[in-house]
Amino acid sequence: MKILGFQNGHDVSYCVLENGIPIIHEELERHIRLKEPKGNGLRYAIEQLKDVSDIRHFIMGNKSGWNSKSSDSIKDYYKSTKLGFEEGANGKSEKIMSDTILKNKGGYHETGHHQAHAANAFYTSPYEEALILVIDGGGYEFIPNTNEQQMIDTAFTVWKGKGNKITPIEVKPNDTLNIGSAWSMYTKKIFGLSAGYPKGHQAGTVMAMACVGDKNKYWEDFYEAFMQGGGKQGKKLLENCNKYKEIATKSEQDTFDIAAGLQYATERVLQPIISNYIKTHNPINICFSGGVVLNSVIMGKMFDWTNNKNIFVDPVPYDAGLAIGAARYAYHHILENPRIKAHTKNSSPYLGVLYDKDNIRKALDRDDCIIQQASDEEILDLLSQQNIISVFHGGAESGRRALGNRSILADPRDSNMKSLINKKVKHRQWYRPFAPSILREDVDKWFIRDIDSPYMSFVLPFKEEVKDKIPAVVHLDGTGRLQTVTKESNNWYYNFIKKWKNKTGVPILLNTSFNDREPIVETPEHAINCFMGTDIDYLYFSDYNILVSKK
Repeated sequence: MKILGFQNGHDVSYCVLENGIPIIHEELERHIRLKEPKGNGLRYAIEQLKDVSDIRHFIMGNKSGWNSKSSDSIKDYYKSTKLGFEEGANGKSEKIMSDTILKNKGGYHETGHHQAHAANAFYTSPYEEALILVIDGGGYEFIPNTNEQQMIDTAFTVWKGKGNKITPIEVKPNDTLNIGSAWSMYTKKIFGLSAGYPKGHQAGTVMAMACVGDKNKYWEDFYEAFMQGGGKQGKKLLENCNKYKEIATKSEQDTFDIAAGLQYATERVLQPIISNYIKTHNPINICFSGGVVLNSVIMGKMFDWTNNKNIFVDPVPYDAGLAIGAARYAYHHILENPRIKAHTKNSSPYLGVLYDKDNIRKALDRDDCIIQQASDEEILDLLSQQNIISVFHGGAESGRRALGNRSILADPRDSNMKSLINKKVKHRQWYRPFAPSILREDVDKWFIRDIDSPYMSFVLPFKEEVKDKIPAVVHLDGTGRLQTVTKESNNWYYNFIKKWKNKTGVPILLNTSFNDREPIVETPEHAINCFMGTDIDYLYFSDYNILVSKK
């Protein structure tokens, strides 16, 4: 049985589940090369898939989202077949969906915004039972105990997951707590950075600034704004925007201090709230989703805040994950299918389209590059000679973070590598860190906690005695946003790092996303265009041992 989930609005995406396992998830931004566009996820899915005749159930992962009015027509249409559709391509997509549902005797469904977030976190996790927390910038959600008729705007919800069901525990009104909305406003108004289309949300840049700032200098104003207005556009928040925009112009260090204050205030607000839920419900396992949990610094502190509970962070916690979560919700909660026991297969983030050798050869049919065969061992030699190598492997990762399939790799032992990559490829601010990919079995030798972090969800301190061995991936405060790699999660990448360990004694590679200020590359054409448009030294198509260099 196949289910298609789709997300309308921003972070447009779709996902197909086959017998409960995600087999494809794509985001519109990867194809149009602009971040966080608005659009119709159903139309995008049908355009990409070409044929949806084998889909039995369709589900929209954001009931109150863009184009929700027409979704009511969809329900009526496939029941009565009497209602028409809006003009244009979107209407045609809806008719294709409704006709398919009728033919396959399936169904059309919708979830609330946080419901889809919570579903993706819980059903992707290995836990049979968990407390689920969703923290974001807001979305409409069903009010508990109202038979899913009444909805409320919320940016913080709490759920219980057990078996194949998730149920809401609390839905906070938007004006009582909204971390994501406040961060978006501050990112734009104080720091002058993007918080959406077409450059994407640059809250991560603010998070990186916070590392080198004095957290005690300005935090109280930000804390007060959260407490007074929940984080929405209240009087105190707007006052902060005006006040700190002016202060930020004084010096770079003042800007860092402001960022540190905002980060610290956010932690001061969230810690007692989360601690209270832990005390009340005493869960063994906790799942997190929503755009705010992309703040990997806070996620790294959750182990302290929760007394070392088991913590799972959604691999696609922002709104592109709603398509996956909605499809999972339909399969498990609505259709009452049991949980998937093969956790590694069920939780894989590598859900992009596979490209064969012919696709790659076609993309490389140009006069400005040299193509040759090379082995992994030869690539490792090039890395050890301080070359920067972009890797194209298998299907692309879902989510904001490259995890080995669309990555730029480099030697973490070189103290100059961070500035070299910034100069030659990424063109990012000097204080932005690069991530360490590490063999899972070696985490306890390099970090202060021995945890799973397959999706780069947690920032942790390195052990003091190893920091000087891998300076290119140690952030300015001695931490790293680690990706743990196992043979089960990515066989090629695991073996590649293991060979690197055998060669150098270090089980870590520097890993950053294969892009230059645009979305992560998706296709072979994107890969060669990015490679030729930057000073990356080599491009490696690892599935076919094809090495590309410039003439």
